Amino acid sequence: MDPPQGPRAPLEFGGPMGAAALMLLLPATVFHLLLAARSGPARLLGPPASLPGLEALWSPRALLLWLAWLGLQAALYLLPARKVAKGLELKDKSRLRYPINGFQALVLTALLVGLGMSAGLPLGALPEMLLPLAFVATLTAFIFSLFLYLKAQVAPVSALAPGGNSGNPIYDFFLGRELNPRICSFDFKYFCELRPGLIGWVLINLALLVKEAELRGSPSLAMWLVNGFQLLYVGDALWHEEAVLTTMDITHDGFGFMLAFGDIAWVPFTYSLQAQFLLHHPQPLGLPMAAIICLINAIGYYIFRGANSQKNTFRKNPSDPRVAGLETISTATGRQLLVSGWWGMVRHPNYLGDLIMALAWSLPCGVSHLLPYFYLLYFTALLVHREARDERQCLQKYGLAWQEYCRRVPYRIMPYIY
Repeated sequence: MDPPQGPRAPLEFGGPMGAAALMLLLPATVFHLLLAARSGPARLLGPPASLPGLEALWSPRALLLWLAWLGLQAALYLLPARKVAKGLELKDKSRLRYPINGFQALVLTALLVGLGMSAGLPLGALPEMLLPLAFVATLTAFIFSLFLYLKAQVAPVSALAPGGNSGNPIYDFFLGRELNPRICSFDFKYFCELRPGLIGWVLINLALLVKEAELRGSPSLAMWLVNGFQLLYVGDALWHEEAVLTTMDITHDGFGFMLAFGDIAWVPFTYSLQAQFLLHHPQPLGLPMAAIICLINAIGYYIFRGANSQKNTFRKNPSDPRVAGLETISTATGRQLLVSGWWGMVRHPNYLGDLIMALAWSLPCGVSHLLPYFYLLYFTALLVHREARDERQCLQKYGLAWQEYCRRVPYRIMPYIY
């Protein structure tokens, strides 16, 4: 069903041509990184030494493993949750309900993997299957996005997203037409946002650690740090799963190829790049440097968690003693904008913490190759773009109050720099 006619939001990502280019470029980047990490030169820039044939990409075993993984995470999603939270109010004044059991899914997955390994599960064989697994994940993203696009054709107008209904099928397929596509109570976007990709990222990291132990007798200190830092990040995201309900992905963006591919293919196969690099290019790391890297990660995590917790506490209860004394700016919508605490330092302190942690994840890989720093470079570009989108939406929503906030807090992500 088409949305009512009226002024449309400006097209993002370069419109239909940009969307089409990204649907080719993003999968190509995943495969380039996978090939580069295992190659001798490990070059981020430049073509790979050789291109894999179809036999290296297609594997029925990988397909079965991937479908089993999705099925397992879907089953864990449907288990009784420790809490059920309500999302923000939608156009039709309703509020959807979401199970808060992501951390439970992580713990149960870890227990199942542990039991499997004790029974002889060859987890160390997983790194050799990353190419075919990435291929079936990409194929899944395209097929799933087509299903989402067709499903949105019969969705009511109130269920459509603000930006994914341009009328151009390529652009709408990419951005996503429906805001919260569901079958019964199973929310596809919410499920994909934090479950198969994030937990899969941790599992791939663990498999790379196990493989390194098989090859060299024990995992390196650098591999331990990368696994530990990224496990902390994923565990934190799943422990604070309810916070995702107020993010742009859930409240604004439709669910199309952009998020589907990002959640189930991009995250597990590119975010594990540092561990992939270390398996094929071991790096010496002494205790003093390791301690410095741990301090950098701790600082980033402290900023990231402090900023997000302050924001979430204020949104739930502005009278909470932990945030009641913070200075605010009133808006015409009735909302209050924090202008002190973490959110008085820069407009997106959580992004600052994210980038500091990204640096700490890359440093164990040394400084001889640019490849392990891809995540830091990509994430910087992503957060700058996301921040610009957020600025436009906040200006449109809060008007003069947002202009006053920007005057009071001039720096966007990095104090005195940006």
